[in-house]
Amino acid sequence: MSETRSDGELLRAIAADGDRRAFEELYRRYAPWLTARLRSRCADAGVVDDVVQETFLAIWRGKARYREEGSADAAGWLWRIGSRRLIDALRGDGARGRLRQALARLRHRDEASAEERVLAGVEHGDLAGALVRLSPELRAVLQATVVDGLTTREAAVLLGIPPGTVKTRAMRARKQLREALA
Repeated sequence: MSETRSDGELLRAIAADGDRRAFEELYRRYAPWLTARLRSRCADAGVVDDVVQETFLAIWRGKARYREEGSADAAGWLWRIGSRRLIDALRGDGARGRLRQALARLRHRDEASAEERVLAGVEHGDLAGALVRLSPELRAVLQATVVDGLTTREAAVLLGIPPGTVKTRAMRARKQLREALA
C-alpha cells in the first residue's frame, strides 16, 4: 500500500535520487493540468504537447530545480517552466503572432477586446513606441499579465515580487500607455 507523497516530497526524490516512480507520479498529477493551461494559450496541440514533454524532461534531467522558498507552490513552479518554454516555442511568430493567437480565442465577442485594440496599435506603430518608453519593471509586468496571460499571483512568482506590486505596476503601466496613446 503506497501513501500519497506531497509535491515537495516528489520533487526532492526526483532531484536527489532520480526516483522514477516519483517522476511518474508527478507527471500523472500535473501533465493533464499543464496541458490544459497551455492549450488555453496556444491552439496548436502539437506545440503544447512538445512543451509539456520538454517541461517534464527539464525536471527529470535536473535542468529545472524546485526550491521550497516563500509561497511558490509546485503548480506555479511548473507553470513558470511550461509558460516560458511555450513562449520560446512561439517566439518565432513574434509578439504579433502571440497576440493574434490570443485574439483567436476571443473571436466570438461583438466588441473589440483589449487585445484587439493593442494589436491595432502594434500595426499602426504607436504602441511600440509607448512600450519602449515604459520602465523595464512595468514592461515585465505587462509581458507577464497581458502577453503571457498569467494571473497576478503567477506573475508575482515569476517576477519575484509581491502580488500587490504586480497590480500596482500593471495599473501604472496601463495609465502611462493610455496617456501615451491618447
